[in-house]
Amino acid sequence: MFTGEQSDLLAFFNQNKEELVKEWEKAIVVNQEDPFQMKIRENGEALLDVLLTMHVKSKQELLAVIEKIAIEISVERVLADINIGDFVYNVNLGRTILYSYLSKTGISWSEMQESINMINFCFDKFLYYAVSHFSEAKNKIIEEKTMVIDSTHQDRLTLLGQMTSSFIHEFRNPLTSVQGFIQLLKGDFPNMRYLDIISSELDQLNFRISQFLLLSKKELIGKEKVQFGLNKLIDEVLNFLYPSILDGKVKIIKEISEDVTLNGYADEIRQVFINIIFNAIDVLNHHGISAPTIEIRSCLENSQQIRISISNNGPVIPAELQKTIFEPFFTTKKLGTGLGLFVCKEIIEKHKGNLTCDSSDDNTTFSIYLPAVFTPAGHNQTHSS
Repeated sequence: MFTGEQSDLLAFFNQNKEELVKEWEKAIVVNQEDPFQMKIRENGEALLDVLLTMHVKSKQELLAVIEKIAIEISVERVLADINIGDFVYNVNLGRTILYSYLSKTGISWSEMQESINMINFCFDKFLYYAVSHFSEAKNKIIEEKTMVIDSTHQDRLTLLGQMTSSFIHEFRNPLTSVQGFIQLLKGDFPNMRYLDIISSELDQLNFRISQFLLLSKKELIGKEKVQFGLNKLIDEVLNFLYPSILDGKVKIIKEISEDVTLNGYADEIRQVFINIIFNAIDVLNHHGISAPTIEIRSCLENSQQIRISISNNGPVIPAELQKTIFEPFFTTKKLGTGLGLFVCKEIIEKHKGNLTCDSSDDNTTFSIYLPAVFTPAGHNQTHSS
């Protein structure tokens, strides 16, 4: 049963419904590109119809109707790609206009308090359901777009890996022949000048080629993991890079445990050390550091993991760049490929390890964490170049 106030209010709404909707329709914010703009009036009338039944339905029944309308409208708003702020403004504008009409009923505010509370309840719940569903739908669209972007990016990397693998193999064949003939020349003409330099340059070129081949996560058929000593591997890397170290007048400090055995692909781990150390040499030379220094240290994190840190006293890497330096194709070099550190991280993670970077005003440190197979007691070594 309606109270006298509720009956009078209902009659007033029915009598002024058309005028009220028209006034609201003139005041709302509408995007002319909105494909559903012709339905906005219909949606406003649907919400007003709910208010006309608010005294004859239970709150549970009201919520069910309000949620249904809110979801239907929010779907339209998502498809229309509108600003959710405009939508909220329009709904609250309808509430304001409705209150302005209530003052014309002749019913005192105290008598209408219960109805006002119900009107606020309906509007608040409508906005809650509509905005919540709008946000969920928008987030889902963003997630789907992100998945498509990630998938496309991954496809590009896969295609790049396939193309470079095919090309580089074709390029490597004649390179191997040239290296073979260099060795023959060394045997026939041991005193011939520049052969060592040519051989060293070919090794550098071969290293760059290997970086592209290591883009693929797949392990080569017939390639087996082996156990190898960390110290010997680092010594080989330093000998390989000796011309660059000497040319850059870089001081190398080596303090590593003796001896640690690792299990994996020695050539790939060698590539990681070469890449990181060579990058450090390049940075130190490029920025003209007065006393360029690279420190290579190792320590046992626990009985099964070793940490190898490679530090240089070059300029600090900004915090925002530290998050992206391992991403593919990211580089600060004019002629860089942006694949070096990406390949390094791929290799270390393939070996069940981790590669991190920490940079401060004092030094920049790349830390390599790898499972250790054998760690007998030993002493530290220091070596300078």
